[in-house]
Amino acid sequence: MVFSSLFFLYAFLPANLLVYVLCPTQKAKNISLLVFSLIFYAWGEPKYVLLLAAMSFFDWFFALRIENTADGRGRKAWLFLACAFNLGLIGLFKYARLFCSLFGEAPGWVKNIVLPIGISFYTFQLLTYVVDVYRREAEAQESFWNVLLYASLFHQCIAGPIVRYKSIANELFTQRDPWRSLPSGVQRFATGLAKKVVLSNAMGALADSILLSDATLANPASFESNLATLSSLPVLAVWTGVIAYALQIYLDFSAYSDMAIGMGRMLGLHYPENFNYPYISRSVTEFWRRWHISLSSFFRDYVYIPLGGSRCSLPRNLLNLLVVWALTGLWHGASWNFVLWGLYFFVFLLLEKLFLKKLLDRLPLLSHLYLLLVVAVGWVLFRNGDLRLAAAILRGMVGLNGNALTNFSAKVLLKNNLYILIFSMLASTPLFAALGRAISRPLKRSRGGRRLRNLFRYALLPIAMLLLATMGLVGNSYNPFIYFQF
Repeated sequence: MVFSSLFFLYAFLPANLLVYVLCPTQKAKNISLLVFSLIFYAWGEPKYVLLLAAMSFFDWFFALRIENTADGRGRKAWLFLACAFNLGLIGLFKYARLFCSLFGEAPGWVKNIVLPIGISFYTFQLLTYVVDVYRREAEAQESFWNVLLYASLFHQCIAGPIVRYKSIANELFTQRDPWRSLPSGVQRFATGLAKKVVLSNAMGALADSILLSDATLANPASFESNLATLSSLPVLAVWTGVIAYALQIYLDFSAYSDMAIGMGRMLGLHYPENFNYPYISRSVTEFWRRWHISLSSFFRDYVYIPLGGSRCSLPRNLLNLLVVWALTGLWHGASWNFVLWGLYFFVFLLLEKLFLKKLLDRLPLLSHLYLLLVVAVGWVLFRNGDLRLAAAILRGMVGLNGNALTNFSAKVLLKNNLYILIFSMLASTPLFAALGRAISRPLKRSRGGRRLRNLFRYALLPIAMLLLATMGLVGNSYNPFIYFQF
């Protein structure tokens, strides 16, 4: 089940909200939320609900043992067991095939392992819970069911944001007021839905039509024809495809985060922001402060700083950064292109740290173009599991495949998609938000103006976006989010 489906929009979510409202106590509301969360997860992964429950059970147990152990060495031992358990399981399900490839062909049982949906996200959430209990920044939860609820919340269990237990525990288990944030939650959810259905899906279809779909690229028998197709694309077509994919992955993932944050607000839960218009950045360093913020902050607080952060010698600091970015790439997928993608950004972060920062600060326009180019090349590495295909696209971007600058088909394709491309670009900036603030500012001066603004913002606009998305979903039975595969 995905958020951007008619069944979810008109059956599952309304049923969840109705039952939630009818429950008389917060405990009953949490029970209903847990039941709906497990149903949501089981919809796509029935057998792996048991894995999610087992991981939650053991982390509940480990956290209690840590809190009830006074000896420092004993606490560390329980923490080590918890980390080994969680990382061992994610290693088995996600990286066993990649590890076996280092020594030859993977055995049959490894090839048959299916990646559980969302395992990268809920594993990290459970790790933050255990580590924060160890650090005495959170109290261990007495109830296993509460830990399972925290790990399985259907709003963000599958693809984030990564929510830390200490930041959500009070609202989730003690007190929350859904009515104050309900209107903004509905508005945020509808915005994400429209962003996904109208913009992201259009950009995905355009990227697939040029750079080939994931299913086509994944077929080994089609490798030679795929390579020939990508190598023959004119420069204009290659750039159109790369830009479309860059827009797709941002709009898709930020749309999921918008919808997750919006659904949380409908229930009085405030999940962290995950994106802050990353494509307006002027450096790779700034980009990663704006992109997938919950993941970046996880690696900062639970890997980089414990390794020593920047408060150490320069060689050690560079090693810490190398470890973090190798892990960041590996977290995104069990393929060498993801590791290369992480190390690719490490190189640019290193260059900015040692040489480029002052130059980029002095040249804002040039620094922005530099960032967009670096990120575009990075997305080519990210999208193509076979580096030979990625290399063909990168060569095609500068005409090194012997490909033409343009042709009739490339011009027609660009013209036919120009308006949606431009609109998607503008949607990736703060422009529309700034226009909304400018329009609503005069309305705040009177009570009638505020009512009119709230009516439009929290009722008319969400309804319009819901209807627009519904029209886009009719006949489109399945359109998953990109980050489901991670």
